[in-house]
Amino acid sequence: MDTPIDARQYAPATQRNREPILEVLLRVLSPSGNILEIASGTGEHAIFFAPRLSPRQWIPSDHNPVLLASIQAWREYSPADNLHPPLAINVQDEVWSIEETDLSIDAIANINMIHISPWSACLGLMAGAKRLLPSGGILYLYGPFKRGGEHTAPSNFAFDESLRAQNPEWGVRNLEDVIEVANTQGLNLLEIVQMPANNLSVIFKR
Repeated sequence: MDTPIDARQYAPATQRNREPILEVLLRVLSPSGNILEIASGTGEHAIFFAPRLSPRQWIPSDHNPVLLASIQAWREYSPADNLHPPLAINVQDEVWSIEETDLSIDAIANINMIHISPWSACLGLMAGAKRLLPSGGILYLYGPFKRGGEHTAPSNFAFDESLRAQNPEWGVRNLEDVIEVANTQGLNLLEIVQMPANNLSVIFKR
């Protein structure tokens, strides 16, 4: 049977990491409120997390039109009452589109972005978190990181090399550098959780 041609994109990693990420989110997020997902990618995380995090509201976003279409297509394929339409947000913008709405944000989730984007995207993410999050608000990051300037596994070293070959501005970030930027924006490191496949969950609190 042929797969129907639609706007949905697929990222195999989401199937592998969504359960461990959900476990952390359930523990660190407040029991209610609005969660903004920055760089939602295909939208597969959004349709998985939203119903399982209800009554919290899940607000996906991306800046790539193809991925925005994918998020909406997944939303239509697997609807949830608490899953919002995707917003067009580029973290490097000084004002995000959500800041022009009446939605208040209690947490921001950012999965697998800062290594597949220029360093300025990490800076923009932290600045946006400072603007949007209330006192006690959570910023959740997931992905591979270097620690003390060193890769934590040979697979991460190879991944970093492949990223930099695609774009010299990309690459696995040094965790200490990310924490330092977060601190300058009033975000304090709350917890680091070791995740499968040599990834980390890094949780900050406003």
